[in-house]
Amino acid sequence: MKIELIVNGLQVEAHYHDDEIKNVHKPLLQQLAKIQAAHPQRRTIVFLCAPPGTGKSTLTTFWEHLSRQDPHLPTIQTLPMDGFHHYNSWLDAHNLRAYKGAPETFDVEKLAQNLRQIKEGEGFWPQYDRQKHDPVEAAIWVTAPLVIVEGNWLLRDDERWRGLAEFCDYSLFIRAPANALCTRLVGRKLAGGLSNAEAEAFYQRTDEPNVRRVLEESLPADVMLEMTVAGDYRLV
Repeated sequence: MKIELIVNGLQVEAHYHDDEIKNVHKPLLQQLAKIQAAHPQRRTIVFLCAPPGTGKSTLTTFWEHLSRQDPHLPTIQTLPMDGFHHYNSWLDAHNLRAYKGAPETFDVEKLAQNLRQIKEGEGFWPQYDRQKHDPVEAAIWVTAPLVIVEGNWLLRDDERWRGLAEFCDYSLFIRAPANALCTRLVGRKLAGGLSNAEAEAFYQRTDEPNVRRVLEESLPADVMLEMTVAGDYRLV
C-alpha cells in the first residue's frame, strides 16, 4: 500500500506491503482493541518506544488510518513525546541545546502530569513546533479512547523515567540494525539541506549516542517489533 499521510504537519508518502499489514499491523491493532475493550470506562495508553530513525511517527499515523477503516477498532490518537522538550531558553541556560533530543533535554515531570490528566479524562497535549523549534502548549486536544504515546525514552531504565510506567497499559518497542538507522538519519539531514560532512557530524554528536542509549538502556516491552534494513516491520 502506498499512502499519503500528514505526519507532524508534513506530507509524507509511506509504503507498507500488504502481507505486512495483514500479519503485523492489523493483528497488533486488534490486540490493542482487546486491551481497550477490557476497561472501556477509561482511556487506554500505549507506549511506543523506539530509537531515532525507525519511522515511529509515520507508523503510528498509519495505525490511525487503519483504525478509521475498521469499525471493529477503537479510534486511535497519536501523541508525540517531542512536545515535552525543555524550552530552548532552559536548554541554553543548562548548556544542553546541542544535545537536544537526549533524555536530559525532556521535562519528565511535565510529561507525567499530562499522562495523569489524560488517563483520568479529556485533556490537552503539547506539540513540538518544527519552525520555532520549541513546544507549543495545549496544541492537541486528546479525545480518543486509545492513545499511542510515541518517543525515544518512554521505557528508559533510570529513576526519572521509570515512574511513567504507572500510566502505561501496554508497551511496544521497535529495534533496528544500528547501521540502517545511521543511513536513514544521515539521509534525513541531507534532505534537510546539510552537507554530507555536517550530516555526519550531527549524527555522531547527537543521533548515534541516542540510538545506542535507546537500544541498550530501555526496559523490556510487552511486544517487540523489528525494522529491517529495507524499512519493513515484523513481529519478534
